[in-house]
Amino acid sequence: MEHLTIKNVIPADLDLLQQISKQTFTETFARNNSTDSINKYLSTALSAEKLNTELNEKDSTFYFAMLQDQIIGYLKLNFGNAQTDVKESNGVEIERIYVLAEYHGLKVGQFLYEKAMEAAAQKGADYVWLGVWEKNPRAIRFYEKNGFIQFNQHSFYLGDEEQTDIMMKKTL
Repeated sequence: MEHLTIKNVIPADLDLLQQISKQTFTETFARNNSTDSINKYLSTALSAEKLNTELNEKDSTFYFAMLQDQIIGYLKLNFGNAQTDVKESNGVEIERIYVLAEYHGLKVGQFLYEKAMEAAAQKGADYVWLGVWEKNPRAIRFYEKNGFIQFNQHSFYLGDEEQTDIMMKKTL
């Protein structure tokens, strides 16, 4: 996609990160979950305080996907002890890849994914892993197409609701 670029997210971008995070999460999950669960998640996991802590975590990195000067998606990577489950130094976690709904199908997710793989290679990682909601077949197909295989599962809490994420891994 022409004019698509990557921008490192810095702490001064907190408001922009929170805005894209809340919008993409709602677009992705609101139709399949209760409003109460979505709102609880948005107010805790995507609060300014929580995102500020994540932005200042030395072993986490955020990137914006930019179309000219507009933010249309973002990526969050975790290294070392910042990883949510598997905390091996030779692994990298893709915690979030989200793209605004109006840009789905334009390979923005693939663009962010390639940035994740480049960052993992630069860190000398042996593998990349992630968790994806079991009821998100579009995302599961995306990761399978890119060579990820399921290796486990874990619980994810959306508000007070326990859900299951499929854990997927790709060896580099």
